[in-house]
Amino acid sequence: MRDELSLKTWFRMLSNTALIEQELRALLLKEFNVTLPQFDLLAALQHAGGTEKMSALSQWMKVSNGNITGVVDRLERDGLVQRQAQADDRRVKLISLTLLGRDTFERMAAVHKAWITEVLGGLGDEDMGELHRQLVLMSRILKDRAGY
Repeated sequence: MRDELSLKTWFRMLSNTALIEQELRALLLKEFNVTLPQFDLLAALQHAGGTEKMSALSQWMKVSNGNITGVVDRLERDGLVQRQAQADDRRVKLISLTLLGRDTFERMAAVHKAWITEVLGGLGDEDMGELHRQLVLMSRILKDRAGY
C-alpha cells in the first residue's frame, strides 16, 4: 500500500508542477514576450547581484553552456542583458543585467509572484502552510540522501 501511495504522490507532484509551469510559460510569453528559461536566467542574474559568469548560469539552471548561449542571445538582442569578456580570461563571458533588464525583471517578478499566488489561491492558509512544511521536510530528506 505504501509503495502505491508513494508512486501516486510522485506522479501527482510531477503533474501539478507541469500544470503550473505550462500556465506560467503561457503567461510570460503573452505578457512579456519571454520564455520561462529567459525569465529563469534573468532571475539567476538578479539573485547573483546583476552579473554572473555564463558557466555559473548554466550550472545554476542545470543546462549546457550551448543552451545558455541561445537564451543570452535573445535577451541581449532585446537589450535586457549584455555580454562581456572577463578582463583576465577573455574565454570567460560575464553576463550582466542592463538597466532595462533590471526594470523589466522587477516588473516580471511582481507579476510572476501574483500569478503563483493566484494559481495556489484555492488552498486555504492552513493547507498552504502544511503543504509548505511537508515540502521543506521532503527537501531535507532528499538533500540528506544526496549528501548535500
